[in-house]
Amino acid sequence: MSKLPPGLETLAYTLPGQQPAGPFAPVLVGVVGSGNLEVLLESIAGSECRVHIETSARGFGAIWEAVVNDFHRRHPLAGVRVSIHDMGATPAVVSLRLDQAVAELP
Repeated sequence: MSKLPPGLETLAYTLPGQQPAGPFAPVLVGVVGSGNLEVLLESIAGSECRVHIETSARGFGAIWEAVVNDFHRRHPLAGVRVSIHDMGATPAVVSLRLDQAVAELP
């Protein structure tokens, strides 16, 4: 039996941004569903990139951290909040959705 509590796991990361995104309309890609996720990008004040994750796949914090760090190495955005609502997507799908969201930025 799992020692993890039931329900969604919530993870949060704050990363120093290097490329200001500037103001933009919110960007939403993907759809929450079995084996998928949605990514929402929002403009925020400041020079940080804040990532908030809600996932049904509990106990994978180290993998999420690696995916977030890889994303931030490729896209060191500043002034952005990234919200991820996950229903069991693989790391490759997470990276794809993050890249799709960034491609929508002005």
